Amino acid sequence: MFGEGPGRSIEPNEVAAPGVLLFLRLRRMSSLSLTDALKREAVRLGFDLVGTCPAVPPPGIARFRQWLAAGYAGEMTYLKDRAEAYADPCRVLEGARSILMLGISYRSVEPNPVDTGQGRVSRYAWGRDYHRVVRRKLRALADLHRRLAPAAACRGVVDTAPLLEREFGQMAGLGWIGKNTLLLNRRLGSWFFLAALLTTEVLEYDAPHQVDHCGRCRACLEACPTGALIAPRVLDARRCISYLTIELRADVPPDLRANVGEWFFGCDVCQEVCPWNTKAESGSNLEFAPHPGNNPVELAGLFFMDAEALRQRFQSTPLWRAKRRGLLRNAAVVLGNRYDESCLDALIHGLDDVEPMVRRACAWAMSQYASPRAGAALQTRLETENDPSVRHELETALQALKSEKAVKSSS
Repeated sequence: MFGEGPGRSIEPNEVAAPGVLLFLRLRRMSSLSLTDALKREAVRLGFDLVGTCPAVPPPGIARFRQWLAAGYAGEMTYLKDRAEAYADPCRVLEGARSILMLGISYRSVEPNPVDTGQGRVSRYAWGRDYHRVVRRKLRALADLHRRLAPAAACRGVVDTAPLLEREFGQMAGLGWIGKNTLLLNRRLGSWFFLAALLTTEVLEYDAPHQVDHCGRCRACLEACPTGALIAPRVLDARRCISYLTIELRADVPPDLRANVGEWFFGCDVCQEVCPWNTKAESGSNLEFAPHPGNNPVELAGLFFMDAEALRQRFQSTPLWRAKRRGLLRNAAVVLGNRYDESCLDALIHGLDDVEPMVRRACAWAMSQYASPRAGAALQTRLETENDPSVRHELETALQALKSEKAVKSSS
């Protein structure tokens, strides 16, 4: 529960002066006591994994820099902007000496079947926004730290600070970094969130996880729908469906739209095929259980909701990170990939959306519908459309429908 591997202790130098020996022994007892208290409280708060490591430069910082230099981060410019901060945990908490790494399982039920007109959501986003859940627990853990060590400073972070959590998770004995780039634990697989409590205190450190349990398995690399895993532990985010449906603020590239398939928000393919995930334990936190209608999501109705209604529908979940325009773009791409005549009215409605990106996505989706109604609606919109980028997408869609019709006529 407290990491995979025994804790390490720092033994006093036997040739030191008696006063130094006493100081070191007292300091070790203090470190042990604080570490044990924090670990016990973390478990009581609902964390499933707990481990400790020193706040030092992460061993993978050079690989991270190479990854950024290769352009694999895509539009996530905030990573490059804070690149140097990732090399030093003291940029997250001044004077940091130790990190308590934490994991909390979000595995609940299994995904429901996805019918046409519906879109799949990555498991982590089914329930309440994990930032809110985990931050609440981190605040409680930090409160205990302040009571036990009032002269020390601490800071809890989840997912937003410049910290290579997976690297520190491995250093703290929580697991190993798998070929899909995620931290894997033998008991929980990769179905867990990571968080960290940084402190200026010296804690008793756990042994780093040394063994790579992926072996020769390549299931995740071979299953990725877009080929985003270009090598073991190397992800080209620009091709990753999670990036395309969450982080990307522009159109999904035309050559990747079909590969998005039924994924409305995020993607779990590289996790679902992982042997360690098939036998992973389920978590007990009900806040991560699916909200009604999130496993999966009915897509057509989203196009008829105003901005406030859509915000109310998703704001308490991670899905709202994509915001309205991103969610409707994603919905259109999925509807284009999964032909459903009953959803055509929604796409036609989307052709009049205030957001050009939504109009472009709907135009592309309708090009996948070999329907006279689709062609007529695209032509009608083209006659009034002023945005050059949307006009181009409309013209491309109409040409695709004409080509499809010509092929059918000649066969």
